[in-house]
Amino acid sequence: MAISSDAHRPLHQFYYYYFIFMIYCLLCFTVTMIGASNNRNKVSALYVFGDSTVDPGNNNYIRTAFKSNFEPYGRDFANQVPTGRFTNGKLGTDFIVSYLGLKEFLPPYLDPNLTNQELITGVSFASAGSGYDPLTPTLSNVISIRKQLEHFKEYKNRLEKILGKQKTEDHMKNAIFFISAGTNDFVINYFTLPIRRKTYSLIAYHHFLLQHVQDFIQELLREGARKLGVVGLPPMGCLPIMITFNSNNALLERGCVDMFSSVARNHNLILQNQLNFMQLNSSMSTGAKIYYVDIYEPLSNMIHGLDDNNGGFDEVDSGCCGSGYIEAAFLCNRASHLCSDASKYVFWDSIHPTEKAYYNMYLASRHVIDILVNA
Repeated sequence: MAISSDAHRPLHQFYYYYFIFMIYCLLCFTVTMIGASNNRNKVSALYVFGDSTVDPGNNNYIRTAFKSNFEPYGRDFANQVPTGRFTNGKLGTDFIVSYLGLKEFLPPYLDPNLTNQELITGVSFASAGSGYDPLTPTLSNVISIRKQLEHFKEYKNRLEKILGKQKTEDHMKNAIFFISAGTNDFVINYFTLPIRRKTYSLIAYHHFLLQHVQDFIQELLREGARKLGVVGLPPMGCLPIMITFNSNNALLERGCVDMFSSVARNHNLILQNQLNFMQLNSSMSTGAKIYYVDIYEPLSNMIHGLDDNNGGFDEVDSGCCGSGYIEAAFLCNRASHLCSDASKYVFWDSIHPTEKAYYNMYLASRHVIDILVNA
């Protein structure tokens, strides 16, 4: 019996749509690669300063209890290696450096095995537990913001020996500088200890911190920085550890404590105004671009089920590690119970986001990164 041409039509349609789908995938991949290549041509390096949100392992090389270079940290990182990142996988700055086309991961500056190429394309000087307030890093014996700046100056001297003085100056102008700190100043310092509260009202402490932010940015500008992103505070009252210690019932009432989140909102508003003022002055004198990077709204949206990236989260008020209520650093260890799928959690431990949450925050900030790339 002869087979009609209509019998072949479904098969032909399948191959047709399969072909179109493959072309679409290829085009998406090509556009992504071209974008990364273009970024690589515009940005020379990524330099990062701050706290545990951007520390890929500098604390591994100093004497402090604030470390995470042990299991279960890094459970979902490449080869399941605990690198010193306070999460299950990548940090937001790893996604940024990859997006810029520089490399896959941003290494810690203190790693003694860094190659010249790793140094040239950027490093993180950040230290978990640090903050803008000079008192904050002394509480956990970590690297202060001031010391991170000294490390950067030391780094520049090393870079000049590799590239030469003029090329290093050009390198700085085309690099992106990223600063993420401030949470520890409130969570570990001001809210927990009486020292600063005896001297500063809350509004005075905001301005005290922001003066240190301004001083640090001005130092970076003097060192040749021209493209800067400054990260605001997260909704601090939504951190699992803050809920645990400030809820009326830590087991049953796990909602965000707005008293602390409102502090973050007020701080971010003042920070944005200050950065806008600095941007205006710097543009006229040096041509520098200084932009605020919001993580409050993206993280808040994830917690309250308003985030559209990669679906929602099942657990938003506790971490994947241990009970999820208090564990962080050495309290989150090999003996801790773990959730089976960290991508369903906003938080990895009681303080730090999961890789998926960091990825979503990176996506939310990419428009700022694009502005800096093209500045």
